[in-house]
Amino acid sequence: MERTEIQDLGEFGLIGKLTNGLTKNQPSSLLGVGDDAAVIDPFGKRVIVSTDLLVEGVHFDLSYAPLKHLGYKAVIVNLSDICAMNALPTQIVVGLGVSNRFSVEALEELYNGMKLACELYEVDLVGGDTTSSPSGLTLSITAIGLADSKNIVSRGGASAGDLLVVTGDLGSAYMGLQVLEREKTVFKDAPTTQPELGDHSYILERQLKPEARTDIIRELSDLEVLPTSMIDVSDGLASECMHLMAASGLGVRLYEDKLPIDPKTYDTAREFNLDPTLCMLSGGEDYELLFTISPNAYEKLKVHPKLSFIGHMTDDPKERIMVTKSGADVELKAQGWDGFKNE
Repeated sequence: MERTEIQDLGEFGLIGKLTNGLTKNQPSSLLGVGDDAAVIDPFGKRVIVSTDLLVEGVHFDLSYAPLKHLGYKAVIVNLSDICAMNALPTQIVVGLGVSNRFSVEALEELYNGMKLACELYEVDLVGGDTTSSPSGLTLSITAIGLADSKNIVSRGGASAGDLLVVTGDLGSAYMGLQVLEREKTVFKDAPTTQPELGDHSYILERQLKPEARTDIIRELSDLEVLPTSMIDVSDGLASECMHLMAASGLGVRLYEDKLPIDPKTYDTAREFNLDPTLCMLSGGEDYELLFTISPNAYEKLKVHPKLSFIGHMTDDPKERIMVTKSGADVELKAQGWDGFKNE
């Protein structure tokens, strides 16, 4: 494939090429790419805004993360934050810092992933900025969502006795990362060796191409269930439980046998000599939703196929307990991702 240097197009030529063909999905997007700023009409709703910064070598590794997948994932992780407020995302803006390692074609591939996510989630890319970087790739995406004020859910709103609910399954993205890191190590030692990805497609997709749970936000609304608190599982289930506890001034009791895990995730954890429960509690990057509901709402959700009831909130802020499968109480510890820790 022919390589086009970014300098051959210049900043505005590059922006024009990358954003060519963008279409509007949202009536609230009045003015998008091509002016000094986007114009959004919230139609009397509240505006929810969240930003994530992704840095090469810290948040992603291009030795095994395809650029199209990276673009897709970069959008999804931000949409998930909007969902965590019980809102639906409507727009994104993109900041891009890029070195001369990357060609125009490479950046088009990155943007193709972003455009795909926008199309699938009916979100509009309405602006952003690009600049040169001395090394590597940096992505900053700001997501915007709209919601009625009465429907917005924060981390702090739970009451003692509220039930703790999580969507989907946990630990899969972490185990997908372990497989990718293993194959990277093998490749360094033997570059001609083909990666042994076997039947790990599900957990690899969970790591490289996660999804945002807009479906759950819509379904809760249809069922007329308003969570009392909510957060997305980006840094590990235990860590997110701690956030809900701190924001609501409560304690928590989790039940190990209620935690949802995919059979492939379980088997792969055992293959790596890892504790599957620890992978669920501390793995991170699942981008599922963790929320609390009043016991009165249980009947509406008890047979929901996408939800698991994993515990409840308690009135003692010092109580952070997981009840093991054998019935023992163990202290819940947050060992999830921290962007400023020395790993």
